[in-house]
Amino acid sequence: MDIIKFFSVLFCAAFLVACNGGASEGNRGFIKVEDGHFVKGGAPYYFIGANMWYAAVLASEGEAGDRGRLSRELDSLQAMGVDNIRVCVGSDGPDGVRTKYEPSLQPEPGRYDDTLFLGLDYLMAELGRRNMTAVLYLTNSWEWSGGFGQYLEWAGFGRTPLSSEVSWSEYCRAVARFYNSEEATNMYSQHVRNVVSRVNTVTGKPYSEDPAIFSWQLCNEPRPFSKDNKTVFLEWVRKNAAIIKSLDTNHMVSTGSEGLYGCEVDPDLFRAIHSIPEIDYFNIHIWPYNWNWVEKDGIDSVDAAIAESGKYIDAHMFAVRDAEKPLVIEEFGYPRDGLSFERGTPTSARDEYYRFICSLVVESATEGGPVAGCNFWAWGGEAVKAQDQWKPGDDYSGDPAHEPQGFYSVYADDSTTIGVVREANRKILGLDGCR
Repeated sequence: MDIIKFFSVLFCAAFLVACNGGASEGNRGFIKVEDGHFVKGGAPYYFIGANMWYAAVLASEGEAGDRGRLSRELDSLQAMGVDNIRVCVGSDGPDGVRTKYEPSLQPEPGRYDDTLFLGLDYLMAELGRRNMTAVLYLTNSWEWSGGFGQYLEWAGFGRTPLSSEVSWSEYCRAVARFYNSEEATNMYSQHVRNVVSRVNTVTGKPYSEDPAIFSWQLCNEPRPFSKDNKTVFLEWVRKNAAIIKSLDTNHMVSTGSEGLYGCEVDPDLFRAIHSIPEIDYFNIHIWPYNWNWVEKDGIDSVDAAIAESGKYIDAHMFAVRDAEKPLVIEEFGYPRDGLSFERGTPTSARDEYYRFICSLVVESATEGGPVAGCNFWAWGGEAVKAQDQWKPGDDYSGDPAHEPQGFYSVYADDSTTIGVVREANRKILGLDGCR
């Protein structure tokens, strides 16, 4: 090797070490909040990530697992610049519920399917190997993974109705009982302790010492479900965030909130749950079609969706700036053109909407702003749709069992959508230099 080549190689090696935060300690260290910003390896950290709720069950060696597919999916995401995914720890309750995914991690209170727990271990090891991280949410306010309704059943409240079986108000009344049931909330808190204190069987490392965890999340879309529940909801957030921090001082804790729509449209409640010292950053979710900001006939025009989304984000910024904590738009989705559920159909409106959300993070990264990341909903990857209603044995996709398959999934051949995500991550990496 001549002297020019030698110094070229030396320079490249030094650059790669710098951009990885000094090898082992930098990028592989824990992501923290400092002065209102995420910091990784001493550098500001902004990201365009993905939701992949099914990753842990795909990582198992059981009947539902497919580690080969998991590896390909993670590699595909990494090629897009995605290094942050949002994952459901596992489903609760017995199998056989029509709109719930299975197999279940916790079929009975405190009893776990070791095969699925080993899958979560394997997932975290694979993420760590790729220098990726996961937001791990510990339960769900909705039925598609058991969640609050299942804890109420275990606490003796009888069968919780599915949201498709009753009116919205009846469903809310049923689930709202969770916060006032000492038995149900105690079972949830014990589950939190069981997961957070776990030692990874693949790496031998306690979860509390694993940099592949971005944050623990109390719940997917927790909400009071009643104006009368605001106080007990706030105390539930406070109590369980404190439990996590008592077990794990290395990782951040987040709520999983939708924002104002998850707080009875009460700005003070939104501010309060995210101002708790043990909550490290703000969450909001945005669903233009689900929230009736756009109609089916107008789905191909995103003007209204972008305008309403901008207003919704702005409505939260008062609390974000006052608390000096970052904000993550950790769920956002938009349907395919014409509200098609079929793979391969156009995604021009979705791409435009994704471009808008991603641009907010890029702009924030440029200016050192508080919108620190976003996670699109959701990665479907290689999934092949078998039917509209998911059934056991079908591929897991971005759409949980309670939703039509193909509704919000981003598939591996959605090249234009993938291009939007890749380009936004490329811009962020260029701005930060090394993150």
